Amino acid sequence: MKVTIIIPNYNGKHFLGPCLDSLSEQSCQNFEILVADNHSSDGSVEFLAEQYPDVRIIALDKNRGFSAAVNAGIRASASPYVILLNNDTIADPHFVEELLGAVRRSPKIFSVSSKMVQMHHPDLIDSAGDLYTLAGWGICRGTGRPVRNYTKPDEIFSACAGAAIYRRSIFQRIGYFDESHFAYLEDMDIGYRSRIYGYQNWYCPSAIVRHVGSGTSGSKYNSFKVSLSARNSIWLVWKNMPLPQIVLNCLPLAAGYALKTMFFCKIFMLPLKVRKAVAEELGIQDEDTRQQNMDEVLEIFTNIRTFTRIEDGRSKEGSLRNARCVNKGWIFEGEVLCQKEDEALVRECLSYVKWLGTMRTRGFGNVIVKGV
Repeated sequence: MKVTIIIPNYNGKHFLGPCLDSLSEQSCQNFEILVADNHSSDGSVEFLAEQYPDVRIIALDKNRGFSAAVNAGIRASASPYVILLNNDTIADPHFVEELLGAVRRSPKIFSVSSKMVQMHHPDLIDSAGDLYTLAGWGICRGTGRPVRNYTKPDEIFSACAGAAIYRRSIFQRIGYFDESHFAYLEDMDIGYRSRIYGYQNWYCPSAIVRHVGSGTSGSKYNSFKVSLSARNSIWLVWKNMPLPQIVLNCLPLAAGYALKTMFFCKIFMLPLKVRKAVAEELGIQDEDTRQQNMDEVLEIFTNIRTFTRIEDGRSKEGSLRNARCVNKGWIFEGEVLCQKEDEALVRECLSYVKWLGTMRTRGFGNVIVKGV
């Protein structure tokens, strides 16, 4: 086999079927599939064994995180290349073929990132590889931009490990994914290391996948994801950046971390109030349940995509990627996308969001809950 496709999974049974079915339709079939399961409790392993008997399974003894799961898969593979693929993706039929062609162009290429597009908004890019800034921010190239952009192959800082191919032999020289990261920025860390060793990371626009996003963590911004990302962004600098460079860049790094802190404080301010309001209405005292409700409300806000703004007596429409930042004078309307089985729960949560929102805005427009 030329390639091993490694899919890390944690309680993602509902994603696995569509993901694996898309791989069965690939134009290049010279690969094997390996699912590294992080001790799921939703029947993922049993589902795979029954429905997809040809898929190899590595069942870990506990949830060891993304890095440990993919490392287990890489070590268990014997192919010259490995593709890391999130479980909440659907691959274009030429995905594997295009990635293979791109990584073979030069022995100096360590990884190639695919063009990830948003599952529920396929006209928008999810990621076109990773960038790293002077302020110490890791950025997904092209996020939220129309898919007509980023149409040419390009060298990038690092590949997004949600859908990328890697040359397996290079791991033995530079090391594997850092398991102390657990999840988030581990792909940027290994991309940084590969560049230190003189290797290249590229972007392939013709290798396309559709991506739900935050399928395992539950929402784009939640306390688990933010705390890990914040810690790992500092760890990334400390591990990879030479001390003289850290000293030279200390001011932009400090400014970058300060701005990030202010940003996350701002976006969590409203959800904290939402959480308390929902908890009071439902009579919830348990902190774990409160956190769960907060994450559900965060997901609702994340998925409200259109709005109308009242300005000088006239309404203006547009798209808003982060609708939870509610400001005076906005009316939110459009679709809330969710899993079909969660439709009733989302409707219930949305009613509380609407009630709370009317105290800070001029109200909500026609918001439709849509199960997909």
